[in-house]
Amino acid sequence: MSPAARRRASPQRVAVEDLLRSTEGFTSAQDLHARLRQRGDRVGLATVYRALQSLAEEGAVDVLRTDDGEALYRRCSTSHHHHLVCRVCGRTVEVEGRPVERWAVQVAAEHGFADVDHVVEVFGTCADCARRQSR
Repeated sequence: MSPAARRRASPQRVAVEDLLRSTEGFTSAQDLHARLRQRGDRVGLATVYRALQSLAEEGAVDVLRTDDGEALYRRCSTSHHHHLVCRVCGRTVEVEGRPVERWAVQVAAEHGFADVDHVVEVFGTCADCARRQSR
């Protein structure tokens, strides 16, 4: 967000952004709301949702949908990327996927599609969780 836009942002939106910056992995709006309230920020859940929606539309956060449809949010780099996500602890690693990019363009062209966008999330078990599970 540009400095001018940040000055126009509400204190609640700034609080959501600041908390996301210090949050590892993906998190839900409800969890963010609870953490904001715990630290004394006066912000409603609807405001958290609006801030997250706005940040997602601006491309400032990534949104991940769980199997049950819940949206999880994470502040990410601004370049196009994909995620490796641990099913156990939620640890998330940003990865580039040049072969995926080429494949998406090729498949789109084969079917006559243009202006294609895609999201790729790869789920697995991180090394730390795999070690704990094998004990």
